[in-house]
Amino acid sequence: MLLGLSLLIFVIARVIPGDPARIALGPLASRAQIAALRAQMYLDEPLPVQYAHYVRGVVRGDFGESLYTHRPVTTDLHDLFPATLELVLYAGLLMVAVGVPLGILAASYRDTWVDTLVRLISLGGVVTPAFVWAIVLMLIFAYALGVLPVAGRLSAGAVPPPPVTGLVTIDALLDRNPATYLDFLRHLVLPAVSLALAGVAQAARLTRASMVDVAGRPFIEAARAFGISNARIALKYMLKPSLIPTVTILGLDFAALLGNAFLVEAVFNWPGIARYGVQVILRKDLNAIVAVVIIMGLFFVVINFLIDILVGYLDPRIRLRQADEAA
Repeated sequence: MLLGLSLLIFVIARVIPGDPARIALGPLASRAQIAALRAQMYLDEPLPVQYAHYVRGVVRGDFGESLYTHRPVTTDLHDLFPATLELVLYAGLLMVAVGVPLGILAASYRDTWVDTLVRLISLGGVVTPAFVWAIVLMLIFAYALGVLPVAGRLSAGAVPPPPVTGLVTIDALLDRNPATYLDFLRHLVLPAVSLALAGVAQAARLTRASMVDVAGRPFIEAARAFGISNARIALKYMLKPSLIPTVTILGLDFAALLGNAFLVEAVFNWPGIARYGVQVILRKDLNAIVAVVIIMGLFFVVINFLIDILVGYLDPRIRLRQADEAA
C-alpha cells in the first residue's frame, strides 16, 4: 500500500503545473542556475528514472532536501511530526473520553430531553468544520475571557524540556518539570478541542445508535427479566457490542486527524507536519510533498491494523471465525 501510495503521489506531484526549480530559486535566477538545480533533482530524467532515484534514497532513509526550508526533509519531519502527533493523540483521547459517554447518556435516556440535547450537540459538531470551532474558541477563551493562550506550544518565557521523545508532555514529565507541562496543556486545550469536536459528535451519534439497536436484542430482554439494573445492563451488556462500529469509525477519524489538522495548526500557529505539508504543496516542494503523504499513509496503515486487533477483542465471533479458518 505504501509503495502504491508513493508511486501515485510521486507522479501527481510531478505532473501538476509549475517548475519546482524555478519556484525554489525565484524569478531572478538564471537559466544556468535553474538547469543545475533540475539536474540535481533529476527533473531532466524520465519519470521512471526519477522514481527509481527517489525510492533508492527512501530505502536509505533519505527523503532528499526540502526546497522550502533548505534542510533535509528527514530533519523537518523529525522536528515537526511530534507536535502534530501530540495534538492528534490528545484530540483522539477527547473523542473517546467525551463522545462515548455522551452516546451512552443519550441511549440511556432515549426520547427524553437529554437525548434530544445530545443529538443537537452532535449534529452541530458534525456539520461545523474544525477551523470554525478554532476561531470561535479563540475569540471566546483567548480574546474575550483571556484565560487561554492562542498560539504556539509553549509561552515565550517557558523553558522547553530536553527533547527525548519530541512530545512535550512526556519530555516535561521525564524532566520533572510540572511548570512546563502545565504551560503546554494550556496551549494545547484550544487546538485539541477544536480538532476533536467533530469526532466527539461522531462518537456520540454512533454509540447512541448502536446501543439503541442492541437494546432490542433478546439477551438484553433476558437480562431485564432477571432484574438486573438498567445501569449495569447499559455498561456491561450493551456497551461492548455497541462499541464495534464506533471503534471502527473512530479509528478512521483518528487517522484522518493527521491530515485534517492543517487548518487548526494554521489558526493556532502550531508547528506541526500538517501545516508544513500545506506550505510545501503551495511551493511544489516535491521531496517534502511525497514524504508528508507517505508519513500520513503509514499512520493510516498502523491505525487500521490496531483497529482490526481491537475489533477482534470486542467481538469474539471474529476471533473464533479466524481460528476456524486457520484450522
